Amino acid sequence: MTELSSFTHAHDGELLSGVHGSTADGPAATAVLLHGAGIGSKERLLPMLAEFVSRGCHGLAFDFSGHGESSGELRELSLRRRFEQAVAVIDARVPADGPLIVVGFSMSGQTVTDLVGHYGERVTAVGLCAPAVYAEEAWDVPFGEGDGRFSEIIRRPDGWRAAPALDVLRAYQGRAVLAVPETDAIIPPEVTAAVQDALAAEAWFTRFDVPGAEHMLGMWFEEHPEDRREFVTAVLATAGDR
Repeated sequence: MTELSSFTHAHDGELLSGVHGSTADGPAATAVLLHGAGIGSKERLLPMLAEFVSRGCHGLAFDFSGHGESSGELRELSLRRRFEQAVAVIDARVPADGPLIVVGFSMSGQTVTDLVGHYGERVTAVGLCAPAVYAEEAWDVPFGEGDGRFSEIIRRPDGWRAAPALDVLRAYQGRAVLAVPETDAIIPPEVTAAVQDALAAEAWFTRFDVPGAEHMLGMWFEEHPEDRREFVTAVLATAGDR
């Protein structure tokens, strides 16, 4: 595996644990990989990160607070804090004008769209893996213990339909790959369809179906190197590959 180095980044009272790597001799896009919620962490994303680095990208992944080797409590995390932590790590590790490739799993589908809205044209490609999007009302609410206000908001039927993330994706004009598992017991098919429709509006879009996979695509790609390589190839495709 391509060699990756560890780092820590202090932000908002938390110490965030990350890894980075590069085989590029000069300027190159930075692939930023963002894990999902629950037991998600950067560890299962390291093979994919190494794949991006082996293709000439800079690579970056980290644990959100309350996850993996980072400090903090998961119940205190929120969608807003996830976005702010991602911005803090990116701004500390990536040159200010450096292009970004952002790949997010599950809950980090929302974080990817928040970063697209923040960085604009610097984001040249996105990879969305079984992504979630959320009602605007949920953005600033701590996750809690699974039975609080955040859970109430995200469980409201059709509450995601007016998600601001969908508007961001409709306007996005870069490369976009949507990885869809064969079976997903977490993300309703209507959400996946809405994300696909939004990406198809302006982006150079590809749907990447993953036969046999379930929702946890980070784990699937870790254990299935051929699918992992094909996904990275799809994300890194250039205009000449159309």
